[in-house]
Amino acid sequence: VQLVESGGGSVQAGGSLRLSCAASGSTSSRYCMGWLRQAPGKEREGVARIASDGSTTYANSVKGRFTISKDNAKNTLYLQMDSLKPEDTAMYYCAAGAAAFGFYCDGYSYWGQGTQVAVSS
Repeated sequence: VQLVESGGGSVQAGGSLRLSCAASGSTSSRYCMGWLRQAPGKEREGVARIASDGSTTYANSVKGRFTISKDNAKNTLYLQMDSLKPEDTAMYYCAAGAAAFGFYCDGYSYWGQGTQVAVSS
């Protein structure tokens, strides 16, 4: 599975961005997927996850502001980011893995190269 992110950029606080992650190769709607981010000098952290049945879960820091979704027909994962804050500045990665239907990934086998998000105050 190959994952390619796009949609990052620079935005002012309060603005919005939508990240996309195009999947190719041995894709399957049964993969669990997620978005993670890593800010300079910090460890990578999970942002949002989506199970193969469409169930979603979010980190507390982004709950109510970010929305994860996927289009199985297009093999594309999205992350809609609204009300962005300077602390959201990071490299954002999409990732995929295998899990039972309706379960979230415990770990990820496939990773994209990342897309940079910068939020200025």
